[in-house]
Amino acid sequence: MAATTSVRRSRVLLFAILVVAGLFFFGVRWELPSALKDTSSELYSKYAPSGLTRANIVALVKPKSAVKVDEIYGLLHFVTREDGKQFDAGFDVSKPLELDTYTQGEKGVVWSEVMKQFDAEAPVVVFSKTYCPYSKKAKTLLKKYDLSPPPTIVEVDLRDDDVQIKALLSRLTGRGTFPNVIIRGKTIGGSDDVRDLHSKGLLRAKLEEAGVVVQGRDSEITV
Repeated sequence: MAATTSVRRSRVLLFAILVVAGLFFFGVRWELPSALKDTSSELYSKYAPSGLTRANIVALVKPKSAVKVDEIYGLLHFVTREDGKQFDAGFDVSKPLELDTYTQGEKGVVWSEVMKQFDAEAPVVVFSKTYCPYSKKAKTLLKKYDLSPPPTIVEVDLRDDDVQIKALLSRLTGRGTFPNVIIRGKTIGGSDDVRDLHSKGLLRAKLEEAGVVVQGRDSEITV
């Protein structure tokens, strides 16, 4: 009888401890000991300025959403590769492609870093054709702007996969003619569009907004 009573008391005590612990953790705001707080900690100041709660804890452990990288950056990476890799004849590009399709066996590509690198080091990319008079006009005008970094020029007609590149540009930018001027992953149009922006005094601002340094003087930039 005494043994049974002892077991019951133990169970009651254990239950009480669990209830108190549950209330403490899930229902009460609590703080780290002052010795463990790092007042310069970005995480603490961001998620727990007035104490840790369940919501704070969830925010701390919840993984951050991945940075979205548009497919156009896959194309930009592909056409500027040092190894000159090209699409095989007949390769279907009519539907959205996974970014890793553009690696073509290249290892260790981190697409968020690729996007950052292009936006910083090659924000202006011109898809051109060597014999196209409109391409020549656009390239000449941009050259007068004396941009830093300078535009990256992709001469599509010199590539064996020019059909796929044209189709990709048409699908990704809505523009399948040349030239096609890309600034930070977005098209601003062709030769007429670029000249129109220039005549309205908007081209310099658009370039500078993209982080490009315009060294040419307005008085020296003529169409």
